[in-house]
Amino acid sequence: MLKCGRIRYTNDLPIFAAFDEGVIQYPGTLHEDVPTRLNEMLLSGELDLAPISAFAWARNAERLALLPDLCIGARDEVVSVVLVSQTPPALLDNTQIFVTQESASGRNLLRVLLERRYCIAPSYVEDAAPIERARRGFPALLIGDGAIDAIEEFPRSQVYDLGTLWHEWTGQQTVFAVWAARREIVDERNEEVRACMDALTDALTWSKRNMATVIAGAQRRFERAPGFYEDYYEKLNFTFHAAARSGLAAYCRELYAIGAIPQAPLVAPEVTDAIAR
Repeated sequence: MLKCGRIRYTNDLPIFAAFDEGVIQYPGTLHEDVPTRLNEMLLSGELDLAPISAFAWARNAERLALLPDLCIGARDEVVSVVLVSQTPPALLDNTQIFVTQESASGRNLLRVLLERRYCIAPSYVEDAAPIERARRGFPALLIGDGAIDAIEEFPRSQVYDLGTLWHEWTGQQTVFAVWAARREIVDERNEEVRACMDALTDALTWSKRNMATVIAGAQRRFERAPGFYEDYYEKLNFTFHAAARSGLAAYCRELYAIGAIPQAPLVAPEVTDAIAR
């Protein structure tokens, strides 16, 4: 049985709710954690397959096989990856920005936007509680449910959605998380990898037909205003289709341009006959 991961945010529920509800059985174990921890666990061998930061895959593409069908991203506004700043992003040159320790993709997308779109060079400081820094007036990057909390707390004029900033600049979608497995797992346990990916795509199909149940589960985790999760999940994209792959490829090229990765990997899923639904 493969050791697999899942992301500890409500943004993954449209993929995992069917397992939570017991209507589909997942053919592996599931460990829930924040993206940066899942990245570490997959690379260290503690996990065999997981949704990981798109940045982590791009940086380690020689070790990690990109899997098909699924991702977590957005066509435009992503909602759950935001910069909170009293100063517009273009004016943050030589400024200290506090960044969440939970994100690799979001942190490096922020770098790309500030260094490439706005041509500025701030400094970045990891912080365990960036929302507290934001409350004290410092620029801060937040992801996941903490980012949603920030949207509800701070004036809209101080909250910058990174998905929107990226789409305005490039016309591309964002991809923050991809599914990946270590190459030796794909080679040695290929059928198990396929079974896990098929179960995940089945679960996403179930969620699309049972969104009220998914939203009820999200409300149990983090209660939001009525209608919030309906709007939120509509904005997210979970299918690793051509537009998402194009967005990820553009992100990889920009990561290479700022020196964040040694080369821009080819964005091509390597287990090609998993069933996309």
